[in-house]
Amino acid sequence: MPTTTIEHTMRRLDIATGQRFDDFIAAFVDAVPDFDVARMRRVAEQNGTWDDVLRAVAENAPNEFVLFGAIDTRPLMSVAGNKRPAIEYLMGNHTIAERMYRHHPDTLLYAPLRVLIYGSDEGEAVFAIDQPSTVFAGLGVPEVTAVGHELDQKLVALLELLRVEVPSSLRA
Repeated sequence: MPTTTIEHTMRRLDIATGQRFDDFIAAFVDAVPDFDVARMRRVAEQNGTWDDVLRAVAENAPNEFVLFGAIDTRPLMSVAGNKRPAIEYLMGNHTIAERMYRHHPDTLLYAPLRVLIYGSDEGEAVFAIDQPSTVFAGLGVPEVTAVGHELDQKLVALLELLRVEVPSSLRA
């Protein structure tokens, strides 16, 4: 297979939450629970079906998303004198990712979604993310782009649950 080079544009959203950093982080991790690895292993070990996976994920992700990992940059950046708090999360839903992966494996470059929550100069949390529809549209596969638009709407629902004003560009 020859090497290909594809240029594409994404839209990054830095969304002011209007909430203190620590308060927003607590609400976010409550709304987006950790991925239940043990449960997925049990489904696999018991020769479960995809329907078993869908059911388990729906129960694990009441707001459509789970956390696959986090990087708290505070200990790393504070040594250099940076006092601004920031935590990066990998947030997603692998059953949704599979709907894109079947059409193009490069979707896993962007799924799970990368979210950065950082503190503003005033101490309020800012929710930063590359808008899913613009990220996945870059792959040029209509079926993948359609799921990217669905992810935009799931992100809208999550932000509304967290009482954050949703930018109009995300609703479009």
